[in-house]
Amino acid sequence: MSEKLVIGNASHSYEVAQGWGKLPEGIAYGYTHGIVVDENDNVYVHNTGKDSVIKFDKDGNFITAWGPEFEGGAHGFYLHRDNDGIEYLYFADTNRGLVVKTTLDGETLLEIGRPDRPDLYDAERRYVPTDVCVAPNGDIYVSDGYGQFHIHHYDAKGNYIRSWGGRGSEPGKVIEPHGISINLRGEEPEIYVADRRNSRIQVFTLEGEHKRFVDHNLDLPCSFYFFGDEVYIPDLDSRITVLDRNDRLITHLGEDQQAYKQQGWPNLPKSYYRPDKFSSPHGVCVDSQGNVYVAEWIFDGRITKLVRQQ
Repeated sequence: MSEKLVIGNASHSYEVAQGWGKLPEGIAYGYTHGIVVDENDNVYVHNTGKDSVIKFDKDGNFITAWGPEFEGGAHGFYLHRDNDGIEYLYFADTNRGLVVKTTLDGETLLEIGRPDRPDLYDAERRYVPTDVCVAPNGDIYVSDGYGQFHIHHYDAKGNYIRSWGGRGSEPGKVIEPHGISINLRGEEPEIYVADRRNSRIQVFTLEGEHKRFVDHNLDLPCSFYFFGDEVYIPDLDSRITVLDRNDRLITHLGEDQQAYKQQGWPNLPKSYYRPDKFSSPHGVCVDSQGNVYVAEWIFDGRITKLVRQQ
């Protein structure tokens, strides 16, 4: 019997569940970009392959796959329980410039295209949404992380409300706002933006007013997953960062400070990868038991489950 692989620290210890999530014959990952978990602890992996949404149970047994329309453009991925009490999936498609809301089975309910802002977008200035999130009132926020670096705000039906941002490093400006989420840990909801190329988080009100920066213990933050009082952040430069309710460091998981410095990264030789180390984390989620799932930006995909020990 192989020895347990355990990572983390005294308060956050995890066993690596080696071999979790076997794909059936005929199904393969593209780049694994997003990962979410539903109320039953089923896990959904979003990737750029033709089966762009792959669903597993908590033990890693394959359930189903769908989503050829997202092939090549799969990127932002968000699960949200709307005010009707039902869980839905939200997607940001970089190829088609679309935000899409579906049921958990893939039925399309809403599509939001490029905002009607000719002052921001034209034939040369592209719109490339990279992530999406939903506020408690149902409003939808979209980060244009690979285009003109703006945040766009819509109501629950997809009607445009406002935009803010633009390239820069001063308060309210961003460089590659790659991920976006809603922080519900304080007295009022806030928008967290992974201001990736500034290597920081920028925090806004729901109306888009700058509140503060979180600019410590981060190295190219990609997105967020809030779990209780904590936030889990995939740092593209080879680790998962866990912060407490005050955004202070709890631990880095699976850190490998050599991976992203290798020639050819993120697509390194298979011999390089180790089960207890990350190379290019892009998505993360946490199930009801505190187990952590990580999706990495690698051409043929990589998913890791970490089983919470304490």
